Amino acid sequence: MPHEGKQTRTTSMMIVIGSGGHTKEMLSLISFLGSQYTPRYYIMANTDQMSRDKVKEFESLKENKENNQHKIYRIPRSREVKQSWFTTIWTTIVAIIYAFPLVFYINPKIILCNGPGTCIPLCFAGLLLKIFTFGKTQMIYVESICRVETLSLSAKLLYYIVDHMFVQWPSLQQQYPRTKYIGRIV
Repeated sequence: MPHEGKQTRTTSMMIVIGSGGHTKEMLSLISFLGSQYTPRYYIMANTDQMSRDKVKEFESLKENKENNQHKIYRIPRSREVKQSWFTTIWTTIVAIIYAFPLVFYINPKIILCNGPGTCIPLCFAGLLLKIFTFGKTQMIYVESICRVETLSLSAKLLYYIVDHMFVQWPSLQQQYPRTKYIGRIV
């Protein structure tokens, strides 16, 4: 039992959820986090209903429900599946317009992502937040276990922006020296 007057420190997290395998990997990754990582802010594409349902189910099963503070926010996708690269410029601009005020409003201590295109505008907003708050926001990128030979496009775009980039194959760490390999994470 905690002493009277002693407060438990918490760390707010922005967790970027992508569709399909990205959701499964991220929920697997955060399933080991303790209750001190709260509140949790899940950010996902506004067209991704399945991931929203998975997050709600995941949160409803968490053991420590008294400290189960979470919220779900949705932003436009930077790029829809099979969307042309040319039109991606415009949809990414729209996603950035939504991402910046959201990141500044939430002001998370950690931004955690694992590769969906939705993370790009959020991490760029996180970089600006980090500049304005003198480095209080840590950005962590965990590359998908499916990426064996090269980094994903998202990882390549964020390579010099995030504070920590984890890969799940030693050959990737040798190819990209700024990454960290600590074994299979998910």
